[in-house]
Amino acid sequence: MLPEIPDQRGKVSEAEWQARVDLAAAYRLVAREGWDDMLSTHISARVPGEDGVFLINPYGLLFSQVTASSLIKVDYQGNRLSESPFPHNPAAIVIHAAVLEAREDVASIVHLHTIPGVAVSTHADGLMPLNQRALYFQNVLAYHDYEGLALDDEERVSLVEHLGDKQVMLLRNHGTLVCGSTVAQAYVASFFFEKACQMQVQTLSCGVPLTPLSKEVIEKVPEQAKHMAHWGRLEWPALLAVLDGEDDSYRS
Repeated sequence: MLPEIPDQRGKVSEAEWQARVDLAAAYRLVAREGWDDMLSTHISARVPGEDGVFLINPYGLLFSQVTASSLIKVDYQGNRLSESPFPHNPAAIVIHAAVLEAREDVASIVHLHTIPGVAVSTHADGLMPLNQRALYFQNVLAYHDYEGLALDDEERVSLVEHLGDKQVMLLRNHGTLVCGSTVAQAYVASFFFEKACQMQVQTLSCGVPLTPLSKEVIEKVPEQAKHMAHWGRLEWPALLAVLDGEDDSYRS
C-alpha cells in the first residue's frame, strides 16, 4: 500500500496550487499517451513568485498516480521545501535545475524516454527534415551528447551550453527534452515532437526511396510556423476536460 500523501490544498499560494494542478495533469497526460517509463523521466514546473524553486514528481509514484499534492517542491540544489513520504530523483535536479536556472523564459520542462524519441536520438542525422511536422522543429532543436546517468553537477554546464536558446533538445542515445513558457506549451510541444519522431522511425522502417524536400521548403516552413509560440493556449483546456471526464483525481 502506498503511504499517505499530505494534502497541500490551503497550505500553498493559489499560484502554486494552479502550477501543481497543471503539472499533475501533464504527468497524467503523458501516462495516457503511453510515454512514461515506469518511475524514470520527469516533468518540472516553476513555482510562481518563488525564485529558484520548482516542482517535480515523487520518486515512487507512477505518472498515472501523480496528484497536485504529491508533487515535491525543491530548490536548484535539490533541497526539499515540501512534505513527502517519497524521495525525488537526483537526475531530475541536475537536468531541470540547470535549465530553469539558466533560462528565465522556461517555466516547464518535459523529459521523456519514448521509443521513437530515443530511436531518433541515436540517428546520426537526428531529426531529419522528412515531413511538415519535423520541419517545424528545425530552427528550435539542439543536441546534447550522452554523458552517462545525469547525476554529475558538471553536466549542468554542458546541458545549458548545448541547449542555448532552443526550445527542444535531443539527448543523444537517451531521450528528449522540451521546454515551454507554461506547462501547457511544454506538453503540447512534446506531443508534436513525439509525433515527428514517430513519423521518422516509421518512415525509415519502410525501406523504400524517400521523397526529398527542397532546401527552399525546409527553410520556409519553420518561418511559417509562428503559431508554435501559442501552443497550449487552445489545446490545454480541451485536454483538461478529457482528463476531468475520465479521472479528476490529479487535482487532489
